[in-house]
Amino acid sequence: MRAFKTSLSFGIEAIASLIPIHLHLQKLRGRLQLRAHSLPTNHILCSLMESNSDTSLHLYPLSLSSLTRCQCGLIKDHLVNMNNHFNEVFPSFDPLNPEFSPGDRIIDCFPNCFSFHLFNKSKDQHFKSYIQQLDNLAIESSNTLSNALVVTNASVKNNVASSIAHVHVHNKPIIKMLHHTSNIMSIEAEFFAIRCGINQATHLHGILKIIVVIDSIYTAKKIFNPLSHPLQKHAAFILKDLREFFFCHQENVIKFWECLSQSKWYLHRSINAETKSFNLTLLLPNKNSWDFSKKSKCNNIINKWKMTFQASDLKSRHFLELVDSDNNILEPSYSKGSTWLKYFGYSNTLYARASRVTTNHALIGEY
Repeated sequence: MRAFKTSLSFGIEAIASLIPIHLHLQKLRGRLQLRAHSLPTNHILCSLMESNSDTSLHLYPLSLSSLTRCQCGLIKDHLVNMNNHFNEVFPSFDPLNPEFSPGDRIIDCFPNCFSFHLFNKSKDQHFKSYIQQLDNLAIESSNTLSNALVVTNASVKNNVASSIAHVHVHNKPIIKMLHHTSNIMSIEAEFFAIRCGINQATHLHGILKIIVVIDSIYTAKKIFNPLSHPLQKHAAFILKDLREFFFCHQENVIKFWECLSQSKWYLHRSINAETKSFNLTLLLPNKNSWDFSKKSKCNNIINKWKMTFQASDLKSRHFLELVDSDNNILEPSYSKGSTWLKYFGYSNTLYARASRVTTNHALIGEY
């Protein structure tokens, strides 16, 4: 009867993209602390926080700031930790804003005043015609008094985000807006650029049509998403400007056109080059965005997993170290599938055999 060699589960879990349970619990604890920032300001947990920024609400009798040191010692640790980290993240959610009230939202009151035009990547012929359409939009905006063309872009370099928006109006100088910040995600920088461009365009006199050219329609659609999401604060300001703009005249509309960076359309190419030309280092302390905090906590967990995996013998001494195309040793990860799965995952049989070889877990009789 054949015998089997046994393998430690630490290496098997890494190949299967299963994070160790103690690290998974740490991840859940970090998510729990961030969860408080997505709650409405009238939630009971927000009332308990010392750092509750809503001064219109009366101080709750059992808030942490009202308790003695002895009473605070009896409170669950996760609530105290949540309070200690509350000021590290700037507000992103705003579910109680009137702009998101059912029946009175932009999508309810002005459903025909906004539209989206997506770029089809699959057809070369469509690519050329799409660029021609963008050229026609630029020509139309330069010749029409009532049109405003907004071109936006954003980039993140060395953890510093740059948001740029250019507003082109007939017979007027280009209105340029540039903002820098740190500790945010690229989608948030793009969203803020859209907010700045729309804010400028909606306050220009005599504008009936606003055309916004961006490299991600997905980001623009977040404006009209009524569900709770980390871009709600910015979306509420944009919706307020658009509501006033649509109320001014029944023919006022806004159109979003997608323009990918690789298309190299001349107006988008110039603003893209300007975005990437900055090389700043912000020295002042800054709060984190909700998404950035979430990503940072996940990255810390993954880095801790990688360090433990390489430094300890829990994966067993017989674990086969594989390298990637750049000759770097493969490291465990649970994001976007397993590190090893990308190379062997197209075949279940190959993946099973490769896993057995990597962990030295195979039938003795096969050798």
